[in-house]
Amino acid sequence: MERESMEYDVVIVGGGPSGLSAGIRLKQLAQEQDREISVCILEKGSEIGAHILSGAVLDPRALNELFPNWSELGAPLNTPVSAEKFLFLTETGGLSWPASMLPPPMKNHGNYVISLANLCRWLGEQAEALGVEIYPGFAAAEVLYREDGSVKGVATGDLGITKEGEQGPNYQVGMELHATFTLFGEGCRGSLGKQLMEKFDLRADCQPQTYGIGLKELWDVDPEKHQEGLVMHSAGWPMKADTYGGSFLYHLENNQVSVGFVVALDYANPYLSPFEEFQRFKTHPKIRHIFEGGRRVAYGARALNEGGVQSLPKMIFPGGALIGCEAGTMIVPKIKGTHTAMKTGMLAAEAVFDAVGAGATGSEELTDFADSFRNSWVYDELWTSRNMRPSFKWGLLGGTIYTGLDQILLRGRAPWTLKHPHQDHETLMKASEATPIDYPKPDGEISFDRLTNLSFSATNHEEDQPAHLTLKDADTPISVNLALYDAPEQRYCPAGVYEIIREDDGSDPKLQINAQNCVHCKTCDIKDPTQNILWVTPEGGGGPNYPNM
Repeated sequence: MERESMEYDVVIVGGGPSGLSAGIRLKQLAQEQDREISVCILEKGSEIGAHILSGAVLDPRALNELFPNWSELGAPLNTPVSAEKFLFLTETGGLSWPASMLPPPMKNHGNYVISLANLCRWLGEQAEALGVEIYPGFAAAEVLYREDGSVKGVATGDLGITKEGEQGPNYQVGMELHATFTLFGEGCRGSLGKQLMEKFDLRADCQPQTYGIGLKELWDVDPEKHQEGLVMHSAGWPMKADTYGGSFLYHLENNQVSVGFVVALDYANPYLSPFEEFQRFKTHPKIRHIFEGGRRVAYGARALNEGGVQSLPKMIFPGGALIGCEAGTMIVPKIKGTHTAMKTGMLAAEAVFDAVGAGATGSEELTDFADSFRNSWVYDELWTSRNMRPSFKWGLLGGTIYTGLDQILLRGRAPWTLKHPHQDHETLMKASEATPIDYPKPDGEISFDRLTNLSFSATNHEEDQPAHLTLKDADTPISVNLALYDAPEQRYCPAGVYEIIREDDGSDPKLQINAQNCVHCKTCDIKDPTQNILWVTPEGGGGPNYPNM
């Protein structure tokens, strides 16, 4: 069946902070200059916000620029940061570090504790009110190209394909969306963004990207243990000193606390399980009491970029641009990427609006966006924070000391740039050289098993569809991953997607992929030691359905 097509001036892939901000800014400019510009946003989640997960503490700088009257418009920023704590944890105790002595980027005065999913829902309402067409439940599965090689748009995936790859009774061919310019805001490790980086060699002049996995639960807690607006972070236990990671606890309104744990994906021990580290963290004596008597109401996980400015790819190519976390604009010391994602979307929108107005055909590169980004406060934040993450190659103590010197004394203006020496999938040691980790059994009150937690993500996929977690070689999981690394995919996946099954006598091991469990975190696509696992988009609407994460 031939695909039908729709024509727009701008197509935006991804209904997250960057994509929504881009769509809004395009329509604002059209109103200001009394011009027409057609804009559409494709979102693979069942609704705007369904796949959005973050801590989150919001720096409102970009929102202030986009909507100076956001408070009057009802933006869901209800909880200003009221207090801060930072803990260095040992197994049984910990040291509270004075908030006044934290480096400036790690301070949160003037920020807000929010649900990023709900902020995106609100941004979606503003975008639609301005005339942006938003299509949730439609996954952009293919990049389309013009004859000259420039990006022409995207195609959504076909619906109703069976597991065997045949057209089922509900088959529906995908739709092509053509545009003068296409902006890609899929978030961290976007599947189309990966393809674009390879096709246009966008990573030719940058260092490797490095990632973390963030796991999060939302809790209703005892009102007596709740301190609205409190922001707390920790480093140290349960992580070893040679593994970068830490926690966050953010007290929202309505006696809710979001708690999470981030583990850098360049860890070496194949027996490490980020999910189990998260569960173990909550049992610490300084943490456990917060959740006693409360109840967990939601769970999810997502990868995040940690590479900084030295890991940014070229963000433009003929016919489009990468925006937000698709490119990797998170500020590591702040653990914040929302404000930078929003601003890159706005800057790209301004460049696109001018180019379309000047009669661009779409074969051009958006050089004005590259220039404005380089001269923006986003780039300055990225530049001054660039040395924090790579300094932790010296361990927790060395990285902490260096960060203090770099961010407090030098204000991020050191005349050198530290490097990321490897990609995350290259760092695993052999299982024979590693020490297994004995994780405690979950108690079912504060700590939980993986599949029980998964049920709190509302994850769902149409079962009769091709697996969106694909293997380049079917033998590698057993012949390499299991043989050399004891199948680390069983542990780094936060949703129990990967499972080694055997016969009753323990023979004939096989990898079973439970694709219906996938929360779209992309960790497997990043950490698989042979890069044999490839994450592609499932049917639109599949995946988690986060209520207010």
